[in-house]
Amino acid sequence: MPELPEVERGRRLAERVAAGRTVVAATAADDRIVYEGVAPRAFARRLTGARVLAVQRRGKHLWFELDRRPWPLFHFGMTGAFRVPDEDPLPLASSPKRPDRSWPPRFAKIRLAFDDGGELAMTSARRLARIRLREDPPGEPPIAALGFDPLLDLPGPAAFRAALARRTGTLKGVLLDQGFAAGVGNWIADEVLYQARLDPRRRAGDLAPAEANRLRARLRSVIERAVAVDADKARFPRTWLFHRRWGKNGDATTHRGERIEHVTVAGRTTAWVPEVQR
Repeated sequence: MPELPEVERGRRLAERVAAGRTVVAATAADDRIVYEGVAPRAFARRLTGARVLAVQRRGKHLWFELDRRPWPLFHFGMTGAFRVPDEDPLPLASSPKRPDRSWPPRFAKIRLAFDDGGELAMTSARRLARIRLREDPPGEPPIAALGFDPLLDLPGPAAFRAALARRTGTLKGVLLDQGFAAGVGNWIADEVLYQARLDPRRRAGDLAPAEANRLRARLRSVIERAVAVDADKARFPRTWLFHRRWGKNGDATTHRGERIEHVTVAGRTTAWVPEVQR
């Protein structure tokens, strides 16, 4: 699933193509699963003629600020993405394959054409993406229920420690809880816990202050580094667990030769390094 860095890449792409421009045509696929609470044709009519003022993100959610309301709200789901013509799409983190770069793209759910000739599409092969309309996206569900965004408003050390102390779940489960940290998904949680040297099965409220500070620091650094390289996995540091965590390989090791194990924590497959993580 696209996580915060991948969605931020999508936001930047949409900002580059759409911000400051007027939608002259909108084509919506007749998919009543992806379109939640609004008919596809009605969604397309609402956007046609609107000017995009800005493209915003919180966690894994994106929205366009328009010169009129309601505003469109997007969630990529498992395989969704924004696409533009003549540009290679970003591969999924778990796949070495390059997605199809044809245009119009397969599985497009919405296509927008702008007054300068630019185009933008959102795809969703598995139909798990969601497209909505909201009068005030950040003030309404689902965004209103989200926790802090580690890139936009990571709490200070004391506030972060206090938030962890109130949690009784496992570290892996808490990091995946969007009501705690919006935008963190499975690979980020595993990477952060590996770099922070913390066992994913430990209880969040049991961390010592130094451990909580270490977790916060690694959450910030992992996300900032991934965003800085535009979520291009080939540019992630070679020392990251990310490059070796996939596939439940029983022989997998870190770059240092430490054995990687796969267990289920908080209902999710979890890659961790018992030799390092305590």
